[in-house]
This record gives sequence, structure tokens and C-alpha cells, in this order.
Amino acid sequence: MADALTELLSTRDWLMADGATGTNLFNMGLSSGEPPELWNVDQPDNIRKLYRGAVEAGSDIFLTNTFGGNAARLKLHNAQGRVRELNRAGVELGREIADASGRKVVVAGSVGPTGEIFEPMGTLTHKDAVEIFHEQMEGMKEGGVDVLWIETISAPEEYRAAAEAAKLAGLPWCGTMSFDTAGRTMMGVTSAALADLVEKLPNPPIAFGANCGVGASDLMRTVLGFASTGTERPIIAKGNAGIPKYHDGHIHYDGTPELMAEYAVLARDAGVRIIGGCCGTMPEHLRAMRAALESRPKGPRPTLETISDTLGGFSSASDGTGDDAGGPRRERRGGRRG
Repeated sequence: MADALTELLSTRDWLMADGATGTNLFNMGLSSGEPPELWNVDQPDNIRKLYRGAVEAGSDIFLTNTFGGNAARLKLHNAQGRVRELNRAGVELGREIADASGRKVVVAGSVGPTGEIFEPMGTLTHKDAVEIFHEQMEGMKEGGVDVLWIETISAPEEYRAAAEAAKLAGLPWCGTMSFDTAGRTMMGVTSAALADLVEKLPNPPIAFGANCGVGASDLMRTVLGFASTGTERPIIAKGNAGIPKYHDGHIHYDGTPELMAEYAVLARDAGVRIIGGCCGTMPEHLRAMRAALESRPKGPRPTLETISDTLGGFSSASDGTGDDAGGPRRERRGGRRG
């Protein structure tokens, strides 16, 4: 029997995913530094509101409030003993909203990075990483998740460990990396390298792609990089709603609903099958994206010039895949999906 996401992909040319988690929760009163996953138990109505906002705006898929719900991240808040509880609760709330929506909506269990650096530069071993991810995924399985959604990964080692954990959990999965360092991930992975990596895994993802990063223009350039490899695997694009700006004591993303609508159409025309937003993407952005995807006819695959003219310029001259590509970039601990 096919999983819910594969079934939905078989009936539609494109699916719309959700937007931001952190930005929406900060607007509900989440404090900086407070782990959002605790709200799955302490503020469940706010999490229902988060999920419902995406569904009512037209999302076919939404991600659960579990991005940092692994033991390595929760340990920073002395909550490492609550991994299964918090992940199960986050998914159960999602299941409730999806099942009440009156249509097929996929509950995707968000799995973010551990925040640790792998051996030999760091101390994290492959075995430990697999165990950390597997524990989180088992909690999601208990909650009734449809698909695992591994996201904002920078290191190929971490992507492989999460994939292995998904296999142990017996669950289908999708996986995206964040290409935020001159077209590469912080650990030096290019779009071409990720497209190659997924095909070599013993349990490849249903879909793969990019999320977060710098802005919609850069993310679209990465998407064209995926497409140029000739991959037949569905591609995911979840771009930020513009660039963050500090305004009146809080972070505001400058991307308008109109800009995100243009991004969504360009992503679809580039061959992306799953289109959503990341940091700063609110329900009003999602509504504009859905309306544009449904009303505007499919066009030719966009060029880099079309992308920069429509969405703004790129943050770097290269995406790291050309002759000028440098070596691996600096390491940094993975950040939370906004």
C-alpha cells in the first residue's frame, strides 16, 4: 500500500507545503530561546492554530512542530528525556487537524539537525546520530505521522544517518538541505552532490530538495541545479519569504505575498513538485502562492536571468557547481527552521 504522500503525488502535478514554524509561533508569544516543541504539550491550542493556518491557506502538506525534537537539541533545555512524548504530541495534534480538514492533507514529521558536528572534526558518531534520529522518529510513528520530513541538513553524514533512522522506523521520508553558503550547504554540499547522494542511499527519499537558505532567488538557482542533473525524483522547494530585517524589536522578513506567489510559479515551472515556504512565510503568503499556482498557466523552465529579474539578485556569483567552485565551507551548528 502506497503512503499518503506518494498517493497524492500520483494524482497531482504539484503539491503545496506549509510555511514557517518559528515566525508564526513567535507571533503567538514564543520567547527567543524557548524550545517550541514544549508547546506541543504546554500550549496545544497554539500548535493547532499553526497547523490549521497552513491547511486553511491551502497547504496539502504541513510539517509538525518537532524540528528540534531530538535528544541532542532538547538536552540544551534539560528535556532530553521527553523526546518520544513531545514528538508524539506534535504529530497527534497534526493528525487531528489533517483528519478534520475534509480533504487529503499529509502530516509530515519535521526532523531537524542534531546541531552536533560529526567525527573527525566533531564528536558525533554515525551510530549515535542514527540512535538520536530513530528515537525521535519512533515518537512520530506513535503519533500517526504520514511521512518523515528531514530538513535544513548541511552535512552528507547527517543526511545519511537520518535516512538510516527512517529505515529503522519503517517510515517513508523526504529530505532537504539548506544551501546558504554561496550556493552550497555550510559543509560544502552542492545541488549536484545532493542529487547524487539521494540515489545512492539504500532507502532513497520520496522527494528531495532545498529549504531555508538565503532567499527565494538563491533557492531557485539551487532547484535548477537539481533539475539539470536529470533526476526523476520529485523535487522540493521551501524558500524563505525574503530576507530578515530587524524592525521594532523583532525580526521581519521582507518578502511580500506577491513575491512568494511569483516564486511559487517559477518553482512549478522549473519542475518542482512540492512547493512551500520557510522562514517568514505566513498564511497570507501561502494563500497568494496557492491562488497563483491554481490560476496561472504553466510556463517554460525559468532562466537564471528570469529568476533574478523576478525575485531579486543572487547573494553570490556562483552556486558552487561550476569551475569556480571552492572547497568545503566552514562548519556551524544547524539552525532552527523559521
